[in-house]
Amino acid sequence: MRLNDKVALITGAGNGIGRETALLFAREGAAVVVADVNDSAGEKTVADIVAAGGRAIYKRSDVSKAADCEAMVAAAEQTFGKLNVLFNNAGIMHGDDDNAMTTEESVWDLTMAINLKGVFFGCKYGIPALKRAGGGSVINTASFVALLGAATPQIAYTASKGGVLAMTRELAVIHARENIRVNSLCPGPLKTELLMNFLNTEAKKQRRLVHVPMGRFGEASEIAKAALFLASDDSSYVTGADFVVDGGITAAYVTPE
Repeated sequence: MRLNDKVALITGAGNGIGRETALLFAREGAAVVVADVNDSAGEKTVADIVAAGGRAIYKRSDVSKAADCEAMVAAAEQTFGKLNVLFNNAGIMHGDDDNAMTTEESVWDLTMAINLKGVFFGCKYGIPALKRAGGGSVINTASFVALLGAATPQIAYTASKGGVLAMTRELAVIHARENIRVNSLCPGPLKTELLMNFLNTEAKKQRRLVHVPMGRFGEASEIAKAALFLASDDSSYVTGADFVVDGGITAAYVTPE
């Protein structure tokens, strides 16, 4: 098993990428701290892991709050004795996020608080725990839109994910000699509740899909497998990377006419 004897903390693990990754990491031998604000979803993820013979706990965590992020890291160390993998995955895609002219300041602030500041808080409290464990892997969920921009306007989301890329690169450089690797995971358009709720018409879905060479939305389970690579020792020489899993969209993107 690729994560045998490792402890992983995953934010936003109640649904989508986070849930699929938590289930996969547990199957690969990791003890998992499931962090989320949706108690029922987070507890279900834990129940499914335990039912399959794995080890997991749920910790309610609002990543926009420093105290919650400090507490979730403490829960990992107190319950499992250490932290080896930190997956800062929690994020939102607000339905009122649009272009710069129409997006409200409150939508911008909320998006930044969760998508960007939440990653900062995760690293602020998680990286010291990785140091105490002798090193480890940090994975930060960004997005293909941070590299290209989105055809469907979502200015706050795009900007927040661009910030994740920049922060990841700096952290990777700072901690490279400490046996701590820091990488961004950049998913393409996925068939998750988060994106499907945002692309809430068939026209919006097709506007996004027309740019994807594979012609389909990705699955959360496919991103989980990429996260497993970054979490495991298989990626021992990978740090500071924008790890793109996008069906080819960044290779073939063209500006819509």
